[in-house]
Amino acid sequence: MVPKPETKELDWRHVRQLAPYVWQYKGRAAFAMLLLVSGKAAGVGVPLLLKAIVDALDRTSGIALALPLGFLLGYGALRLSSTAFRELQTTVFARVRYGIMRQMSLRLLSHLHSLSLRFHLERKTGAITRDIDRGTSSISTMLNYLLFNIVPTFIEVGMVASILVIQYSWKYAAITIATMACYIAFTFYVTSWRLKFRVEMNKRESAASTHAIDSLLNFETVKYFGNEDFEIRRYDESLTAWEDTATSVESSLSFLNGGQSFLIACGVTATMVIAGQQVVDGSMTIGDLVAVNAFLLQMFMPLGFLGTVYSILKNAASDMDRMFQLLDTEAEIVDEPDAKELTVRSPTLKFESVNFSYDGERQVLFDVSFEVPAGFKVAIVGPSGSGKSTLARLLFRFYEPQQGRISIDGQDIRRVTQHSLRSHIGIVPQDTVLFNDTIFYNIQYGRLDATLEEVEQAAEMASLKDFIEMLPRGWETLVGERGLKLSGGEKQRVAIARAILKAPS
Repeated sequence: MVPKPETKELDWRHVRQLAPYVWQYKGRAAFAMLLLVSGKAAGVGVPLLLKAIVDALDRTSGIALALPLGFLLGYGALRLSSTAFRELQTTVFARVRYGIMRQMSLRLLSHLHSLSLRFHLERKTGAITRDIDRGTSSISTMLNYLLFNIVPTFIEVGMVASILVIQYSWKYAAITIATMACYIAFTFYVTSWRLKFRVEMNKRESAASTHAIDSLLNFETVKYFGNEDFEIRRYDESLTAWEDTATSVESSLSFLNGGQSFLIACGVTATMVIAGQQVVDGSMTIGDLVAVNAFLLQMFMPLGFLGTVYSILKNAASDMDRMFQLLDTEAEIVDEPDAKELTVRSPTLKFESVNFSYDGERQVLFDVSFEVPAGFKVAIVGPSGSGKSTLARLLFRFYEPQQGRISIDGQDIRRVTQHSLRSHIGIVPQDTVLFNDTIFYNIQYGRLDATLEEVEQAAEMASLKDFIEMLPRGWETLVGERGLKLSGGEKQRVAIARAILKAPS
């Protein structure tokens, strides 16, 4: 089952869950923050040097050009150091971002493998894949923008506002604060309004991806019934719905950006009018006017990006929430705290008064009891839907019976670890699904440490070796997605060889 998309505010609970991962890289993270602050300090110093350059050029002639030349060199050095600090900070923090993404991806895949068969039968592969990709990417986005856009923006705004108040006039600070207040209120309101379009777009994109992947996974079935046009139409319907919501996302973004630009333009214009009047009055120099303008632009430029960052963070929060919903999905089948390893001496199998239903409504097994002594072969015969495959799934503990007991060699399989239970059982399923890899890989999957000779022996016992050696690429032949390049019989022989190689009890 796939978590339903919801409109989310920034979920600080999820952000806090990333803290332990960041702490593993605390040295790098602290160094990156130091570089960030140094870069911002260098950037704030640029307008001050610009003022000194303009005033020096305004007062002097070409004979005294040595002093402005020094300022010019300092101006260039500050510009360069600001960029250098920023790029170095990005390089240092890259290991943190991608390291956390790697760990979270591993945690996600490990958790998905721990979930029950019921979950995987109900899931939609395309949607799950998209949620995992977006979720892990959102971690990088959240860290990058929170630490290196939101925090430094407010640091820079604080630095610039302090300089304006101390060195010039409170009026500049008042206009700046009023502009910022209007800007932030407008940004938060419009971003919250337009997020519903983004969530709907993600939902439509996942649906389209699911349709496409599902049709490709069932390629043969589509061909059998000649339903290519139907699948294309179905995919187009999903893409059309995605196109409409994507258009709404872009239109609302244009409205947001336009409103932000209008507010910033009003603030800058009002400030420059006051500064221009003070230059005319003689209370400010031309250099002061240039410095104030540079300060305002330097402050409003990151502020202008703040709206986009806020939108990105809200989208990342939505994507991250879907990922954490996956991680919060509880496994249906878990080992007991005191579960033991299954020990097999005389592996007699017993089903004792087993009752089972998949959904709680349609019961499949009714008081089933039988015994398979060690070394015996038993065939279970019955019509389709009578529960034959269900017996194997219960034996592997993919499901638990509602009533009754299953034991191997006298040990209740609910009291042993799942790994030890499954390591003693070999199976050749009626629907053999292979990995999109080589024949050798698919057979060796039965025992990953098996040698080439052992794999060849298993293939020979499954009457498969001669067929493999006749292939142009032999053991390195790719079997295709789900083994589609092999016939049904060939796939089953691969499954038989794999089970033989496992050598289960």
